[in-house]
Amino acid sequence: MDVETVLEARARHGVAVEGNSNPWRLDLDWRWHQRARELGCLMSINPDAHSTAEIDLTHWGVEMARKGGVPQDRVLNCLELPAFTQYLPERPRKAKHSKTAIDVSAG
Repeated sequence: MDVETVLEARARHGVAVEGNSNPWRLDLDWRWHQRARELGCLMSINPDAHSTAEIDLTHWGVEMARKGGVPQDRVLNCLELPAFTQYLPERPRKAKHSKTAIDVSAG
């Protein structure tokens, strides 16, 4: 996968980059976090939980974000409610005005 292209598309379309907290996956590799920040991406740290017992996996995603230097204000699910609600309507506007469309959901 061309991570650079995916990050560029996410930044252009205002789509957060998922930090999958499952210790067997830990997507996105922490070494890409600085590039994601440079491009203006927000992160979203998710436990990839398939049961309530797995919600505690979130701490691994937080550890990886910290290791990659992602500050709390660049993590979507750490935003205060006003900042989060401002982010939501900006996404479709950003995508609508983008010059190119890349489907990053195909996988």
